[in-house]
Amino acid sequence: MRAELLSLAWLLATVGGYYLLKPLYRRRPRWWTSPLLTVPLLLLALGLLLGADYPAYIRDTHWLVLMLGPATVAFALPIHRHRRLIRAHWPALLAGVLGGSAVAMASAWGLATLCGLDDAVRRSLLPRSVTTPLAMLASADLGGVPELTALFVVITGVAGVALGELLLRALPLRSALARGALFGVGAHGAGTARAYDVGMQEGSVASLAMVLSGLLNVLLAPALAHLLR
Repeated sequence: MRAELLSLAWLLATVGGYYLLKPLYRRRPRWWTSPLLTVPLLLLALGLLLGADYPAYIRDTHWLVLMLGPATVAFALPIHRHRRLIRAHWPALLAGVLGGSAVAMASAWGLATLCGLDDAVRRSLLPRSVTTPLAMLASADLGGVPELTALFVVITGVAGVALGELLLRALPLRSALARGALFGVGAHGAGTARAYDVGMQEGSVASLAMVLSGLLNVLLAPALAHLLR
């Protein structure tokens, strides 16, 4: 009975924390008010207060992670709505996805190596710029730790949205294609959500860029893992 109550408590804390903190983001849409950051901080505080560890939390809430797959597939709807824009600019979009994914993986591996991080941590960092369900699959193929990769994905999303907002102010990016790709490739799901705040076309481009980046990472993960042996 106590275990069932704890399981229910973590579920309520996760879902309730999201609905409790989401109005704050609506009133002040900034990266530091995003539920992607504030909810994990709330759960961390609760975990420290109750003396709970991550294995206990994920055991009771792992099915929430499984729901990320259908949520990612749902991005296909706005992609279909703006298919003419995407069809007209697919070479530039594909080049941006390939270039962005290559830079993300190379920079993650290079900086992790420079900092002397453990091999498992480096491999977990490689797919950090991909939406969570695909990143965890790629991490497993690469020999990383999928749960650790999920954490890196959250950090990348929050940092990517913050940096993306600064770049939008600093760079003369006038096309929806450029603004959407900026968020979709650099900050996956969190960036895509922010791109929809900018505009529907930006959000659709970001959705496609995010999905393509994820598929690219998953397909290349086995070959990359072979090269890193």
